[in-house]
This record gives sequence, structure tokens and C-alpha cells, in this order.
Amino acid sequence: MKFYWSITALALLAAPTFSRAQSMSEGPAAADAAPPAQITVSGSASIASDYRFRGVSQSDQELAVQGGLTIAHASGFYFGAWGSNLAGWGTFGGANMELDLIGGYKAALGDGATLDVGLTWYMYPGGADLTDFAEPYAKLTGTAGPATLTAGVAYAPKQQALGKWYATGADAATGVYNRPGAKDDNLYLWGDGAIGIAGMPITAKAHVGHSWGQDGLGPNATAVAPTGEYWDWSLGADATWRNLTLNVSYVDTDISDREAGYLRPSFSKGQDGSGNIAGGTVVASLTAAF
Repeated sequence: MKFYWSITALALLAAPTFSRAQSMSEGPAAADAAPPAQITVSGSASIASDYRFRGVSQSDQELAVQGGLTIAHASGFYFGAWGSNLAGWGTFGGANMELDLIGGYKAALGDGATLDVGLTWYMYPGGADLTDFAEPYAKLTGTAGPATLTAGVAYAPKQQALGKWYATGADAATGVYNRPGAKDDNLYLWGDGAIGIAGMPITAKAHVGHSWGQDGLGPNATAVAPTGEYWDWSLGADATWRNLTLNVSYVDTDISDREAGYLRPSFSKGQDGSGNIAGGTVVASLTAAF
């Protein structure tokens, strides 16, 4: 599954905007008088050492190639798509990829504050049945001195993709459903902070989030909140040059090997029962914005 639309999507939506509008007139004077573009298109392409969604690896702790596109209207409405390859815990067959479709609305509240509400539809093209699910979200962004702060909430209502179909990883390995057809919901609260370093093209970043969901495995032997309730966090920095951004972050959760034991072998590197895919690690990514 995913952040990071909940985290990676923030970077996509903040990418520099490229205007598709063109003036119908000719000459410098006409160009200067052209009205602001009503529709803008922005996007990004990234390569990352690991794809972590809310602290949990979705690429089996291996390389991930990601990209997205956002179309925004001057009214505040926007639509976007974002995708990444998957491996191990995050895969359901088919294309072995995640495709997120996002739609929402941004409104300026004054004093630099912005409210962003929308919905993310998580899709797994060609994958197993009952994998896709919808998650509405809301984010409030403002400034405090030189810092930019964001508080967010994402709530996925009861759906079969989030249900506790398997009580343990052993049940999932044998294909024996404990509660076929079960539906559950998921709540995620998070906060982000960013502050630029004066005189340098570097921005320090911090994130903390908390998940509440079902404490087992869904119909495809994964879960958005693997242990039912856990914390994730990260500390890192962006270094920007022109349209390129290098990010290096330390990402971790409070999911211990002992707590995740009942989820194995699904919840492990290579799904062989070994390795903690929610343990602390350094993740590096390089993003080109357009």
C-alpha cells in the first residue's frame, strides 16, 4: 500500500507548476498582458532506495521507481495520479504496482494557511480481487516563523480490502480465511514540519504519524495498519538544485519483531519470515520535478 501518497503525494502536489496556457496574441506586450493560466500541470519522477508507506516497506526494502502528475484549476480543484512498483509485502500479482488516483480541493484561509481536502483511490492494476480501497483526507498547512507545518487526517471507511480475513500469518500461508468477507476501517493522523536553512538550498523535514486499524491481515495477506495500532516517524532533509531534489531521511516505526511475529511469514522481507520491514532505515530518493 502506500504514504507514501500521504507523504510522497505532498511532494508531488508541491512540485513547480508548468503552465499549458498560451496567449492568442503575438509580441512581448501581448505576452505581458496575458491573464493567469486557469489550468496548470505539474509532475515528478523519482527513484528511491525503498518505498515506505507509513513506515512500512512496500518494495521489499529494494529500489522503487515512482512518478506522478497533477492537473490543477485556478478555482482550487485538482486531480492527480501517482504510481510505484511494489515487491514482497506490498504485491498482489498483476502489474505488481500501485496506482493512486487523487481528487481534491485546496482553499486559501488567509495568513498563509491552506486547507486541502480530497480522496485517494488506491489501485493495484491486474492484481488480486478486493485490493483497491478509498481513503478521504484533509490537511491544514500554515506557517510558524520560518517553519511550514502540516496537520493531516485520513480515514478509510469500512471496506473488504481493510478487513481482518486472516488472524495470523500462518493462516494466510495456508490460505485458510478466519473471517471471509470481513470489513474494517482505518484512521491515520499525521503531522509534518519543514524549515529552510538560511543561505543554503536545504530544507530540514520531520514527520510523525499514528495508525489505527485491524490487527490481522486482509483478504490479500497485507494490512494498512499491520499490528492494529502503531507510530511511524521520519527525520531528514531535502537538497535542491534547479528542478532536482535529493532527499535523505531516517524512517522508523515502533513495530518490533516481537509485535509483528504473528503476522509472519507475510510481514517480512521476501515473505520468508525473516527481517523486519518496518524497522529503522535510511531512505534516499532523487526527484525531478516538471
